[in-house]
Amino acid sequence: MDLIGTILWPLKWVVELLLVGWHQLLAAIGMDPAAGITWVLSIVGLVLVVRAALIPIFVRQIKNQRRMLEVAPQLKKIQEKYKGKKDQFSREAMSRETMELYKKTGTNPLSSCLPLLIQMPIFFALFSVLNDAQHSKAGVGPLNETLAEQFGSAKLFGIAPLHDSFASQWTLMTAGEPYVAAVMWIAGIMVVLMTASQFFTQLQIVSKNMSPETKASPMFRQQRVLLYLLPLVFAFSGVAFPLGVMFYWLTSNIWTMVQQFIVIRSMPTPGSEAAKAREARLARKGKLEAKDGDIITIDEPKKTTQRQQPMSKDRAKKQAKPGDAAG
Repeated sequence: MDLIGTILWPLKWVVELLLVGWHQLLAAIGMDPAAGITWVLSIVGLVLVVRAALIPIFVRQIKNQRRMLEVAPQLKKIQEKYKGKKDQFSREAMSRETMELYKKTGTNPLSSCLPLLIQMPIFFALFSVLNDAQHSKAGVGPLNETLAEQFGSAKLFGIAPLHDSFASQWTLMTAGEPYVAAVMWIAGIMVVLMTASQFFTQLQIVSKNMSPETKASPMFRQQRVLLYLLPLVFAFSGVAFPLGVMFYWLTSNIWTMVQQFIVIRSMPTPGSEAAKAREARLARKGKLEAKDGDIITIDEPKKTTQRQQPMSKDRAKKQAKPGDAAG
């Protein structure tokens, strides 16, 4: 077993335990163990448990990324200060001022990447287990050969094998195989949903959770590029993903999108549109504290509506006559 396999082995064992555990639970409540929907829901349950366990890491990553975005304009000023100066004294001074800025603001350029590096082996293990199972390959733990073969032959709605992809179905369609069009439609919808969820996740960050200073920095331009680049990567690579793996990615994307929305709403970047919206909400509720400790409230004018008294037709005609005569 190579180094990567050794690292992934315990993670794959836990992933298989969760996948098989959800499968057995769904089978115990009356669902068909061999049905594709049972395995799809098992994948969804697996992702929910794993992503819930990673919430503390995600929150830490968001905080670190926000700190780096906040200091980006100050870093730009330091770089502009020493722009074009290639002598050793200038390089040392720029490095010293940069480190002092990191120390002063409590930021670290590597800290925002660390949570992502921790998550990568887990996601690789998830992908490996699902991919092997869909090819009827037994796992390293609870996913035995019988369950793996059952997973590999499972079909969604009785027509779409979980191990098939949009690309493989395209080949079959040219050969005139039945039900291929339906499978391609399902796979195509999955690719669109994966791409859309990835796009809206990035859009939340770019449009609502960046300060004006950050939007004027080169980092914002990089984020704008990623906003359109990452969904395209999902769109082109998604056609080769088996359906089971696509359900994993889609569930994970939806979780990230909702989680991102909650974090932006509750812990927005200072100065961003999301932060201003949060301050307005707190002020309306009388919960916004100023820097001096005072409570800031927003008095909204009360709308008063006068009840219109009903009147008879004769009375209405009498009130209308003076106006008619004046006209």
